[in-house]
Amino acid sequence: MAKQNQLSFLTSATLLVVIVSVSETLCRPLGEENLLKQHEEWMAIHGRVYKGAAEKAKRYEIFKDNVKRINAFNNGKDVGYKLSANKFTDLTNEEFRASYTGYKRSPTSVLFSVDAKPFKYANFTATPAALDWRAKKAVTSVKDQGECGSCWAFSAVAAMEGITMLRKGKLVPLSVQQLVDCDVNDEGCRGGLMDRAFEFIISKGGLTTEANYPYRGDMRTCNKAKTANHAASITGYQDVPANNEKALLQAVANQPVSVAIEASGFNFQFYSSGVFTGSCGTSIDHAVTAVGYGKTSGGTKYWLLKNSWGTGWGEKGYMRIQRDVSSRTGLCGLAMNASYPTA
Repeated sequence: MAKQNQLSFLTSATLLVVIVSVSETLCRPLGEENLLKQHEEWMAIHGRVYKGAAEKAKRYEIFKDNVKRINAFNNGKDVGYKLSANKFTDLTNEEFRASYTGYKRSPTSVLFSVDAKPFKYANFTATPAALDWRAKKAVTSVKDQGECGSCWAFSAVAAMEGITMLRKGKLVPLSVQQLVDCDVNDEGCRGGLMDRAFEFIISKGGLTTEANYPYRGDMRTCNKAKTANHAASITGYQDVPANNEKALLQAVANQPVSVAIEASGFNFQFYSSGVFTGSCGTSIDHAVTAVGYGKTSGGTKYWLLKNSWGTGWGEKGYMRIQRDVSSRTGLCGLAMNASYPTA
């Protein structure tokens, strides 16, 4: 009898486990298991480790909401570009903006004397139909600024690497960290302005190499001993006439150009491929480098931008963004504050 009661108890217990399991499965939202698995896989890919269960649960909810929005966008009307999960997928848009931009629009003039000569490319008319400075070996590999608002430094350095290659025939990766640590005109990981960076470079006689003063992703005391060996220099810089995509085209046809844009929108955060045509404003908060332009087979004109969010974002670290839009400021304000160094 005792054995029978024990068997009855075990059967009841097993049934209870099954009922609870089924209930949990029925109560769990459709696709939850897949999203949980995706999050674990994403964590492994990006080396993400959370402080505890509460933080992991919080980050999972953000991840889940972002993935659902990305999928809804990609499954909706085809607008010529796609989104995808990337290293920012467990961040809210507010967190993303706070950590991964860094362009500070200057309310006043720059500190030193600006190259006040007329726009040097104003009369340039031999613009090719398409151009990619990568193909001409004037662009170094895509870097990752990390959680440091140093986009301004990456943009200025990329433009300087380009003009140096065009002048000397040799592509030399230059030190972004030198600007982050030593440029007193700007604020390191707290943001900066490309024109101020150019002024600093001119005042110090140049920049050293990336190999000599490598990027660390944070602000440190300026290592003056490492800055003594100048690998490249510039003599001046110019601003591209504001709100003029034609002038920007003339400049980019001649060299890579530093560009400021509004990059804080959700679709910008998760841009993956295609020509970006998304809605954005002119509250410019991020710096990139225009390294070319072209037109798709469907006739959409675009700018080719080099970003500093690593190769896992966009088209291996690059973005194609619509060119010649109706607004004079350019899409996302890209024609508002562009500049380039001069040899």
